[in-house]
Amino acid sequence: MRIWVPADAAARALGADEVAAAVNAAGIRPIRNGSRGMIWLEPLLEIEIGGRRHGFGPVAAADVPSILAAPEGHPLALGPVDDLPWMRAQTRLTFARVGVIDPLSLDDYQAHGGLAGLRAALADPAAVVQTVTDAGLRGRGGAGFPTGLKWATVARAPADRKYIVCNADEGDSGTFADRMLMEGDPFALIEGMAIAAIAVGAAQGYVYVRSEYPHAIRAMERAITAARGAGVLGGSVLGSAHAFDMELRVGAGAYVCGEETSLLNSLEGKRGIVRAKPPIPALEGLFGRPTVVNNVLSLATVPWIMANGAAAYAAHGMGRSRGTMPLQIAGNVRHGGLCEVPFGLTLGQIVDEIAGGTASGRPVKAVQVGGPLGAYFPRSLFDTPFGYEEFAGQGGLVGHAGIVLFDDSADMLPLARFAMEFCAIESCGKCTPCRIGSTRGVETIDRIAAGDRDAIPILADLCNTMKWGSLCALGGFAPYPVMSALTHFPEDFTGKPRMEAAE
Repeated sequence: MRIWVPADAAARALGADEVAAAVNAAGIRPIRNGSRGMIWLEPLLEIEIGGRRHGFGPVAAADVPSILAAPEGHPLALGPVDDLPWMRAQTRLTFARVGVIDPLSLDDYQAHGGLAGLRAALADPAAVVQTVTDAGLRGRGGAGFPTGLKWATVARAPADRKYIVCNADEGDSGTFADRMLMEGDPFALIEGMAIAAIAVGAAQGYVYVRSEYPHAIRAMERAITAARGAGVLGGSVLGSAHAFDMELRVGAGAYVCGEETSLLNSLEGKRGIVRAKPPIPALEGLFGRPTVVNNVLSLATVPWIMANGAAAYAAHGMGRSRGTMPLQIAGNVRHGGLCEVPFGLTLGQIVDEIAGGTASGRPVKAVQVGGPLGAYFPRSLFDTPFGYEEFAGQGGLVGHAGIVLFDDSADMLPLARFAMEFCAIESCGKCTPCRIGSTRGVETIDRIAAGDRDAIPILADLCNTMKWGSLCALGGFAPYPVMSALTHFPEDFTGKPRMEAAE
């Protein structure tokens, strides 16, 4: 009997280690896989029955003996996992192996299609950049910049040394895709970085991850060691003439270090503050050399593109938003977790059909998309298709695709204040609009809360200055949640008595 119990951090927080210990005590060694993304069912125990993996969840350690004794017909039985509505609604490309394989088994990785993309890149290195360009892949970390264009810039830049840097400093509230990928399929990220290196002529890579992700750090360290031992990394990648190796670097967890130039400063051992651009990192990045800086999802998607072709990837999505996006759904939600779907679904379909509405059962009041600095969308905008240009057209951003739900009891003024306060605390302090503007913004929102309606146009003017005058997206995006809350929910900015802020 084969049994899987997730070693994902969220599943562990909900008791997966205790469930695994109970399975071990029954004389069966469970396979510790990643999470399938159905967090409300974690710990999700899977048993192979008739050649298919049947799910049970959420499972407590005390449930294990009865499940093993009579799995079929057990009250916690969910049926074949792949047939569950949550799974059937998805198009899993980047997360195809997460939850399926043993994350630290290179043999398991290859048995499920791993390294096919790297072998394709080695067979025709000159075609890699064009393939990624034709696929229409854009940076999944938030900026949405075309990945192929960035790689082409680095490839053309003359230099004696180039670098691949993976931004794994996942700091947005409601986002966890990078963590899940690194814990559930770390070889995909390693393979993606190796492909990027072959494409641009780099021989060294770094993964910059925050210290709050201890399980992801351990998984990546073990996977890098295994990949090096198997010849995937090192002086001869898979026996080729290309050399590429990589290391893990752990940051302290400053939000601004998710910005690429702050990250590069931190990697160089300097204080994590923003660099003025130009020069762009693609020309003068890490240690002044041309550098590819992509986030986890961007790099981990490349192996699928190389293995299946640009056209197959570009066939998903809409407009300039091609391929799929791993949505991270959280907040006051019935079905929270990670769901990978093609671009183009409306926000209403995501909220009502995939997320299942709120956990409280009350009407959805607002949805924040794009992390703590993303805009709040009211239900009147739920017909907006999920895409970069479509969300920008409504004053929002896709960001890292974190989606946080709020029911009709939410008070939007303290939520707007939280965004300003967050910016004030996390600002690196280099530019005045962000450093001073965010502090003045908190004070101005407090004036509105006290009933001073004359402060509303001052807040709007201040947000406009921050949006266009800040040196990076931290200060530039802080106005998004503030102004969207003020625009769509003006009744919450009347200065009337309200509940305590849910900070």
